[in-house]
Amino acid sequence: MIVAYGVANLLQSVAAARTTVHQSFHPGLLLRLACHPTYLVGLTFQVAGFVLAFLARRDLPLFLVQASVAAGLGVTAVLGVLVLKWRLPRAEVALLGLLFGGITALVLAARPAPSKQLGAAGLVGLTVTLAAVALLGFFAVRLHGAPGSVALGSLAGLAFSAAAVAARPLASVHSTEAFLRDPLLYLLIAHSVVGQLLLGLAMQRGSTTAAVAAMDAAGAVPAAIVGLLLLNDKIWPGREWLAAVGFLGTLVAVIGLTRYAEPQHHRPAADRRVRPVLPAARVPSHPSHLGVEVAAGASSSAAGGGRGPLLPPRHAAHASAAHASTGLRRPTTRS
Repeated sequence: MIVAYGVANLLQSVAAARTTVHQSFHPGLLLRLACHPTYLVGLTFQVAGFVLAFLARRDLPLFLVQASVAAGLGVTAVLGVLVLKWRLPRAEVALLGLLFGGITALVLAARPAPSKQLGAAGLVGLTVTLAAVALLGFFAVRLHGAPGSVALGSLAGLAFSAAAVAARPLASVHSTEAFLRDPLLYLLIAHSVVGQLLLGLAMQRGSTTAAVAAMDAAGAVPAAIVGLLLLNDKIWPGREWLAAVGFLGTLVAVIGLTRYAEPQHHRPAADRRVRPVLPAARVPSHPSHLGVEVAAGASSSAAGGGRGPLLPPRHAAHASAAHASTGLRRPTTRS
């Protein structure tokens, strides 16, 4: 599950960065992203991770499952280093160690238990949450840069968190007929689609770092609280402190790693040719030499990539005026 989500984060963020920025809260972005093979492969891994997480939620508490989903970012960072040659400083290696330790602590603290069923009030709460997230997303899409990434990423996290809450009791349904008739299934699908759209919009706003950090924080914390209060999530007696330390450690490590788990494809060119500044060419006073000087300037421009003649604007103006007055024909150069 962690590996599947890690690969999905990597591929989907790369595809979102290569897609033209979408300016409205409209599912058309998902259709445009679906045109990218990279995104489709990433979506396949995400679906696989979702299925595994869904099965895990049948007996495991949400604070463990959601922290494990967020920990996929650590896999993203490692894959970026191994496959795409990203740079991962020593501090981030320490964050990977903290992430591993946090997940280990949560595994030791989590006590498997079946979920309680959500009543009518829970269904209404999930429906209201869906409408509120979609409405806020309609306005948040107007934000750009880091604020837009944070706002849309947070809303995506809330949508995925609500989907996790719906999945916990739904995973305990044993009959296929009851599973298909359960309203939680359709709330789960609706929250997932809205969250996926918001995440794609957030990644396009210029800061994948801010988008993923906000999504992980907003997605893990509410689900963990709801699970402990309403869904019969359990912690082994005497290990409450271990669960708290593990959850906080995992969250801190994930937020810290978001800075280094984004696609590093916006680097400036390392070897950019700088054209040397040449002294201003002196315009000869004798008209008979003027055509040769202008032709030499044009030839130099063509050799330098078409960036313009070497004559400064003032001299170029004088040259044009003199050229027009003498009636000389400028020699043609081939670029």
